[in-house]
Amino acid sequence: MASRAQVVPKAVLGPTNTGKTHLAIERMCGHSSGLMGFPLRLLAREVYDRVCRIKGADQVALLTGEERIAPPNARYVMATAEAMPVRGGFGPFSDFAFVGVDEIQLAADPERGHIFTDRLLHARGREETMLLGSASMAPLVRALVPDVEIVSRPRFSTLRYAGSRKLSRLPKRSAIVAFSVEEVYRVAEMLRQQRGGAAVVMGALSPATRNAQVAMFEAGEVDYLVATDAIGMGLNLNVDHVAFASLRKFDGQRTRRLTVAEMAQIAGRAGRHQCDGTFGDIGPSDGPPAFTAEEVERIEEHRFDRVEQIFWREADLPMDDVDGLIEALEERPGRSGLRAAPEAIDLAVLKYLADLPDVRERARGPRQVARLWAACSVPDFQKLGLEHHARTIHRLWLWLSQGNGHIPQDWFAGQLARLDNVQGDVDALAGRIGAVRIWAYVAQRDDWLAQPAEMAARARALEDRLSDALHAALRQRFVDRRASALLRRAGDTNALLTVDVDSVGNVTVDGHKIGMLRGFRFAVDPTARATERRLLLAAAERRLGAHLNEMAQALLAVDDKAFSFASPPGGDAQIIWNGHPVATLKAGQRLLVPELALDAGLSGLAPEIQQGVRERLGVWMAGQFERHIPALLKMEAGSTDPELPAPVRAVLAQLADAGGIMPRTQLDEALGQVAKEDRAHLRKAGVVIGVMDLYHPGLMKPAAAQWRMALLSLKRGKPLVALPAAGSVLLPAGEELDEIGARIAGFRQLGEAWLRIDMAERLARGAHEAIAAGKPYGAEDPTIVSIGLNEASFLDLMRQAGFRPVPDAAEGAPNWAFRGRPKARPPRPEGEQRRRRPQGDRGQQGDRGQQGDRPQRADRPERGRGRPDQDRPQGDRKGKGGDRKPRPQDRDRQRDDRDRGPREPRQIVATGKALAGLGALFGREE
Repeated sequence: MASRAQVVPKAVLGPTNTGKTHLAIERMCGHSSGLMGFPLRLLAREVYDRVCRIKGADQVALLTGEERIAPPNARYVMATAEAMPVRGGFGPFSDFAFVGVDEIQLAADPERGHIFTDRLLHARGREETMLLGSASMAPLVRALVPDVEIVSRPRFSTLRYAGSRKLSRLPKRSAIVAFSVEEVYRVAEMLRQQRGGAAVVMGALSPATRNAQVAMFEAGEVDYLVATDAIGMGLNLNVDHVAFASLRKFDGQRTRRLTVAEMAQIAGRAGRHQCDGTFGDIGPSDGPPAFTAEEVERIEEHRFDRVEQIFWREADLPMDDVDGLIEALEERPGRSGLRAAPEAIDLAVLKYLADLPDVRERARGPRQVARLWAACSVPDFQKLGLEHHARTIHRLWLWLSQGNGHIPQDWFAGQLARLDNVQGDVDALAGRIGAVRIWAYVAQRDDWLAQPAEMAARARALEDRLSDALHAALRQRFVDRRASALLRRAGDTNALLTVDVDSVGNVTVDGHKIGMLRGFRFAVDPTARATERRLLLAAAERRLGAHLNEMAQALLAVDDKAFSFASPPGGDAQIIWNGHPVATLKAGQRLLVPELALDAGLSGLAPEIQQGVRERLGVWMAGQFERHIPALLKMEAGSTDPELPAPVRAVLAQLADAGGIMPRTQLDEALGQVAKEDRAHLRKAGVVIGVMDLYHPGLMKPAAAQWRMALLSLKRGKPLVALPAAGSVLLPAGEELDEIGARIAGFRQLGEAWLRIDMAERLARGAHEAIAAGKPYGAEDPTIVSIGLNEASFLDLMRQAGFRPVPDAAEGAPNWAFRGRPKARPPRPEGEQRRRRPQGDRGQQGDRGQQGDRPQRADRPERGRGRPDQDRPQGDRKGKGGDRKPRPQDRDRQRDDRDRGPREPRQIVATGKALAGLGALFGREE
C-alpha cells in the first residue's frame, strides 16, 4: 500500500450539477473508512443520512459544532469543515482511508477561508484524497499543491437565463432565494396566498425542521421552496428554476452585490442530472433587469474570475504560553497565493481575555493554554458583539480552569432552562436559538462536562422546540389578511390599491388598516408585530404621496386662524395645524428671526412644496409677532434707526435682545449716556423706565410672554420653561414655579415671593407719595394687604427700591430714608441658588435685594440725607450727610438694631432731608 506521502491528491473541479459530491461519496464508500468535510451542517446532515442508508447508522458518524452522533464502531464521518478531526483522528482511528473536502473555493472567504485553506493543504487520506470545488480554483490549487491531479467535470445539463418573472408566473418546482429571514418568510407567505404554499429552508431551522420542509417539497405537497443561499452550497434538490429575490446580501461587514461566481453557485441548483435548468429574478417585469447582460453570459458559459489568493492562518499552534499562541495566530504566510486572514472572533476573544489578570494567572502550561484556546474557539452564534461573547467565554474559562475542569452540571442545566421558552416574537426566538447553539457546541466537548451526552441531548431537543416555534411564528405572522394584501403587490408601485384616510387619520389599504396619520407623519398600526413594521412603512411611503400632497395644498390655502403656537415646558416650540405639529422653531441669527424646521413627515414632499409650506408658516409667524409682540419689533427697528440718538439706539438694542424686559442694573451704564431730553424717545417706544426695571407693559401679557419665552429659550439653547399662570400678580412663597419662567414673564423676587414688576414699581411710587405727604407707609397698608405681600417681602421691595432704615431716638421707632443706588453687581449664574438669611436677620445688612435687580447710580441722588448729587460737589464726602464713612459707634448701633429683629408695626417714615432726593427720583426722572 502506498504511503500517505505517495498518495496523489485529486482535485475535482467544475460548475454545479457535475456530480462532484456524488462521485466523492461513492469513492468514500468504496474504502474501509472515510471522512468528508462540508461547508454547512445542513449539507453534512444530508450526506450523513445518505451514507447511513448505504453503510448502516452504526457505521456512520456526524460531527458539527452543535451536533455529535458518534456510534462506537463508526468508520465514516460526515463533518463540517471546522469539526473535521484532521489532527488526532476519531475514536479508535488515527486516520482515514479516504478524505474529501467539499466547496474548497470557500478558502477565499474572509471569515472562514483559513479553515478551508488548512484543509486544502493538510487534510489527506491514507489511500485517497479528493478536493471538490469551483474551476476558478484550478490555478491556485496547482500552485499550492504541486503534485495534485486536477480533474475537470462538465455540467450534466444546460443552464439558461429566463428573465424576470412575478411570483404568480413562476413555474412549478422553483426555488426562490432570499438573503434575510424576513425576506424568506415574506416571499413564502406571498406564495402561500397565490400558489398554495411553499417549503422553507434556512440555517436558523433545526435539522429536523429543515428535513420536514424539504420532504414536503420533494413529495410534491408544495411546488415552491424559499431558501437562503444555503442551497448554493450543495444541497441536492429537484429544482427546475432558481429565482433571485435580490442580488444583494449582507456579508457580515457590509451589504454588497453578489459576485458572478456566487450568482452561478446558487443559480446552478436548477436542473438535475440531464434535466436543464433556468434562473432569473422576481423583480418587476417593466423595470430594469436584475442581471446585466455580461453577468448572464458568464453564468451560462461558466466563466468566472479565477481565485488569485486565499486566506491562511497557522493551524499547528504552540501552546506553551498565551503570548506565543497569539503571535502564531497573527503570523503572516510566507507562500505566494496565501494572505493573512482577518482577525476572526476566536482570536479577538483570546486577546480580550489575555488582558484579564485572572485569565493570565490560570493559563499556565500547555494544557491550560490549549484549554483556553478551545474555549475561545466556541462560535458566536448569537452575533451580539465581541464583549458579550467574550464575557460568555470568560465565564466558561473560569469553570474549565479550576478543580476538575468540568462545568457544573446544575449551572449548565440552568442556562438551558433559562432559554426553554417557546413564547415570544421572532426576534426573541431567534436569539434563544443562537444561545442554545452555543451550549450545544459546549456539550460536544467530552472533557468539559461530567455528563456531556445528557446535556447534548437536552440542548438538541431544546433547539428543535425553539426552531419549530420560530417556524410557526414566522408563518403565522404572514397569515394576516392585511399583510397578504400588501405582499401580493410587493415591489409593484403601479398596483391599483385603494388608499383611504378617514377623519381621525386612520390609513387603510384595500380595506386593511396599516396605521395612522398624525399631521403629515405616518405611524404604523400599534397592533403590528415588530418585524411587520418595515413592510407597513414601505406600503405607506408608496401609497400616501398623493394624499400628503393634497394636505400640503390645503395647508397653503387656510387662513391664519388655522394655525396655533405650542410651547410645552421641556419641549420644543412648535407650530400646530389640525392638532398636530407641522414645524419646529430653531435658533436663528437674531432673536426675532428664528428658523423653521418642517416636521419629518413633510420631508417626502417635493422641494417646491416644502418651500411653499415654509413661506406660508413664516407669514403666519410674522403676523403673530405683529399682534402679540409689536413692542419688541419696534425696539429692534429703533435699534437701527439712524434718526435716533446713538445712546437711545444702544438701550433699545439691549432691550430687544433681552426680550423687552431688563433689570435697571444691567442698563444703568447705557441709560446714563442718554440725555434727559432724549428719554422721550424711549417713552414714545412704550418703554417704562422704572426704579428697578425697564420694560414694556404689553410684553407681560400671556401671549406675548409665551412668544418671548420661546424666543429666549431658543437663544439660550435651553428647553422651554413653565410660565406663571396667566393674570398672576403675586407668586406667594412656597408655590412651585420655574424661576427663569417667572423672570421672563416679568416678575421680581422679593424675599421668598415673586411680584410682577409693574406692581412693584407701583408700590415703590406709593412709598414716595406717602413720604411726600408725611404719612406712614407699611406692610399693613390696604394696598399691600390686598396684594397679599407679607412684611418680609415688602421690606425687601423697599430696600431694592432704595430705602434704608434710620434710627431715630426721638421717634422711638426706626425711620426710613432714601439711600441711593448701590453699584451694580454681576448677575448670579443661571441655576445658582440664592443664599437667604433668616427672616429675623435682615436689619441693615439685609437690605440687599436680588442680585442684578437694583438700579445703579446714574443721575439719581447719591447716598445721603436727601440731598441730590448736584447740591454737593463730587469730592465733598466729609460733611454730616449719609455718604460719610460710618463710625464704629454707628456700626455698633446698627448691629444692635439688627440683633433686636424687626419691630411691629414696621413703617416707612420720611425724614425731611430725604424728600428732595425722593422727589427727584420719582417725580421728575421720567
